[in-house]
Amino acid sequence: MAGGVGLDGENKETDTVIIGNYAEMEKDEEEAAKSNTSFKTALSNLLWHGGSAYDAWFSCASNQVAQVLLTLPYSFSQLGMLSGILFQLFYGLLGSWTAYLISVLYVEYRSRKGREKVDFRNHVIQWFEVLDGLLGRYWRNVGLAFNCTFLLFGSVIQLIACASNIYYINDRLDKRTWTYIFGACCATTVFIPSFHNYRIWSFLGLVMTTYTAWYLTVASLLHGQVEGVKHSGAAKPVLYLTGATNILYTFGGHAVTVEIMHAMWKPQKFKAIYLLATLYVLTLT
Repeated sequence: MAGGVGLDGENKETDTVIIGNYAEMEKDEEEAAKSNTSFKTALSNLLWHGGSAYDAWFSCASNQVAQVLLTLPYSFSQLGMLSGILFQLFYGLLGSWTAYLISVLYVEYRSRKGREKVDFRNHVIQWFEVLDGLLGRYWRNVGLAFNCTFLLFGSVIQLIACASNIYYINDRLDKRTWTYIFGACCATTVFIPSFHNYRIWSFLGLVMTTYTAWYLTVASLLHGQVEGVKHSGAAKPVLYLTGATNILYTFGGHAVTVEIMHAMWKPQKFKAIYLLATLYVLTLT
């Protein structure tokens, strides 16, 4: 009887210890899961989720010169050095002024919709919506037509420019094949939700663009010019226009300006950010 009571007591103590150990293990697992979750969240925020002024600057700067960087020397040869520099300054100032106007209109539209209690958490504001809210349906349709035209032809031009760039590096494939390859690669970007999630890509793109630009500059200073080279401007108006158009795409990208602002936590800072991005791009070109 006494032995039975003793065994029962030992079993209860053992059960208590086991239950206590399981509780401690579960607690440790919960803490580990929380730490892993916090680490994953921090890593995700670092690489994926951005909305600061720096993220907007990365996006603006990387969207401007990268696609035509390697073809700029040829554009300058078509225009002549003086015309090339003047066109760059003109396009840079014009682009900054355009970005300023767009940012003012966006902030006004956003503030009006905020007073109407409109929720934009699951919606990205587009440029034609800003025109619709401030100027009416007619200007919305005009803006939509311009946006669609720019995206259609601008995307094709950028793909061709990218293919031309890579063709200079590797000419085993022709430019058309490289265009197909880049088109397929660029099509995968539709899976990126918004400009909130472009942080790592914009940063890497800007680093690579900066490296390429300074590599070309240093290489040209070290090797110098070929003996007997002759500098001349465009021989035909068509070549002059082609060079001017190529430089125009150095400071393009206004079709996504509103989307970049929408991804910012403080979109009113965008005016200065775009100007700083333009000044930085001028140092690369």
